[in-house]
Amino acid sequence: MTFRKAIVYVNLLLLFTVIGTQAIRCYQCSSDTDPKGEDLCGAYGKFDKEKNIAIECNSEESHMLGTFCVKITHQSPRGFIWDGRWRQVIRRCSSVSSTGVTGVCNWGVYDNGVYWEECSCSENNCNTASSLSSFSIIILLSLAISITIFSLR
Repeated sequence: MTFRKAIVYVNLLLLFTVIGTQAIRCYQCSSDTDPKGEDLCGAYGKFDKEKNIAIECNSEESHMLGTFCVKITHQSPRGFIWDGRWRQVIRRCSSVSSTGVTGVCNWGVYDNGVYWEECSCSENNCNTASSLSSFSIIILLSLAISITIFSLR
């Protein structure tokens, strides 16, 4: 086996090992299960990360297994979207996007007049990370090393 092939195999093995053990963490809550008078899921105010714990999407405590996070908002026709008179928010893991695309927000209106918005993301805690994750750094570093080795030959 040539040195180049060995590098490729090691990188592929590293990639699949890291991907196989990497699980996304998402917040999981629903405003329709909030106790009366409380807004734990952020339907009417700012979402409080201190009162909610992100869970791993491949764990038993996840209501739905998934590979990305989603936030779904429903707004009743009884109120306006901006005044928060009646709003439901669901945060959870998901494996299927309504549009097939993640990392975007989509919206629409159901036949009964209820406004809906679905935002998805593929990073831990729904896009709260401000820098590259260690997973991204490992992948970028291994690719940089491979490119450097191939260009020297």
